[in-house]
Amino acid sequence: MNKQKHEIGERERIEIELLLEALFLMYGYDFRNYAFSSVRRRIWHRVHAEKLPTITALQERVLHDRSCMERLLADMTIHVTEMFRDPEMFLAFRQKVVPLLRTYPFIRIWHAGCSSGEEVYSMAILLHEEGLYNKTRIYATDTSSDILERAKTGVFPLERMQLYTRNYMEAGGKTAFSEYYTAKYDSVIFNSEFKRNIVFAQHNLVTDSSFNEFNVILCRNVMIYFNKQLQDHVHHLLYDSLSPFGVLALGTKESINFTPHTDAYDELDMQNRLYRKVR
Repeated sequence: MNKQKHEIGERERIEIELLLEALFLMYGYDFRNYAFSSVRRRIWHRVHAEKLPTITALQERVLHDRSCMERLLADMTIHVTEMFRDPEMFLAFRQKVVPLLRTYPFIRIWHAGCSSGEEVYSMAILLHEEGLYNKTRIYATDTSSDILERAKTGVFPLERMQLYTRNYMEAGGKTAFSEYYTAKYDSVIFNSEFKRNIVFAQHNLVTDSSFNEFNVILCRNVMIYFNKQLQDHVHHLLYDSLSPFGVLALGTKESINFTPHTDAYDELDMQNRLYRKVR
């Protein structure tokens, strides 16, 4: 019985590795170093959704049906976000990072893994309130072209505004949050002025290289899905992309501890995962 279980487990692992290799070779999306348990769960979700018997059957469909690949890609890159998520981080950003940014003639900020754009618009609003938005360029990147198109619209569900308003106020918001958007039917659209200095672009943290030097990089709740090898790779990329004395913001479950660049940063705010590059 144990031998049979072992064989089933080995077969499943081989099927998953072959599917991930096929996805990379055919379409250029590299999930080979994502945490195995997370990848396994998402692949089986797609197998059942496509009403297929095996992972191998999913691989065959993915290779011959681009729309199936895009559905699998949407499963693999789950986007969980909200405006002013972890409001205490945005409050700490106002208090500890904004004073540093005031000293710069021009500010470049990178939101790596921006998802559907909630965090990006949150940052634009914060910088507007602090009088810094006009001298800032925000680069918002993600692997998914579909999710980026949605982010570009600045349209979000009306039902989320109560939560977003509460987050905004806890993040040190300075006015009525409703001043920043217009409600229409069951959606809201944020004022177009906030799109003016945002550049949305496709970028894959796994396969793409650094494309600029930034004063601030936010890469929050992205690396929790990666294995240690891939986390180290991304930390190299972020370090190379950050200007001297630039600020790195990670998610609450992420840290620079035990990374290749642990000694290269000072802690600006340990609780809110804000670090400053010092060497």
